[in-house]
Amino acid sequence: MQSADLQLDWLRAFVAVVDAGSLTAAAPHVHRSQSALSMQLKKLEDAIGRPVLTRGPRHLELTVTGIELLGPARRMLELHTEALAILHGPEIAGRINLGVPDDYAASYLTPVLRSFATRHAGVEITLVCEQSTSLIPKVTRGELDLALISRDRPQRGTLLFREPLVWVGAAQHEAWRRNPLPVAIYESGSRARRDALAALTAQRRTHRVVYNSASLAGQLAAVESGLAVAALTRCSVPPGLQILGAKHELPALPSMEVAVLRSKASQRMPAVDAMHEQMLRTLRKAGD
Repeated sequence: MQSADLQLDWLRAFVAVVDAGSLTAAAPHVHRSQSALSMQLKKLEDAIGRPVLTRGPRHLELTVTGIELLGPARRMLELHTEALAILHGPEIAGRINLGVPDDYAASYLTPVLRSFATRHAGVEITLVCEQSTSLIPKVTRGELDLALISRDRPQRGTLLFREPLVWVGAAQHEAWRRNPLPVAIYESGSRARRDALAALTAQRRTHRVVYNSASLAGQLAAVESGLAVAALTRCSVPPGLQILGAKHELPALPSMEVAVLRSKASQRMPAVDAMHEQMLRTLRKAGD
């Protein structure tokens, strides 16, 4: 190693890029431009004398040195956070009841929880994974403090971003060639179900619902077995399935408005305030 000094800003930039998957995605989290973030990484690599990240086919990938550094870097940042908490006030504690649909959990909630845990290790989180049709009334009743939801109507919660809906199928089965079109669909009352069926009706595509489920895993099983095609959020499509479109004679689908919804009962709860702020900071897209 060429230098014994590893500045916290360099390590913070490194961890942020690893967690976000790219310089572009990481920049807002550390309140720096992409070019400034790139410069921080270069200074870190110059100090170490070896690269910590390489550009892969889809995103940045850790080198062997990067893998070795990641754990100690996280611990150093956690200790820094603890030191600031000691100097500037007590650590936030408490419990949060948080809801998220299955299809958003891995792609969107994971970076939120990772960043939150680094800053607020004393908060206990109870996670409920259900579809938005179930989560929304639970937030309204105060059974959940916060939920990441697909909006069922305009102005519900605080808009974070828009998630495309796409048709998916298994290439080896070509269920999209059948007439009527067999469809696996979300539960009654869901916005995704309503939009998908409306698009097929508007196209005058003959179809029949062969599988109803609020479970993402169940819909994926129906598609993978060749039973049907499905309309899913793009973030939930696994690599083995094919995204379908106009060349498969399927209509375009609208995007889902993804929002964070907070219960009235959770107002003035510091732990929930912190989680709400973390969700906005991590997930909100410019222009929405």
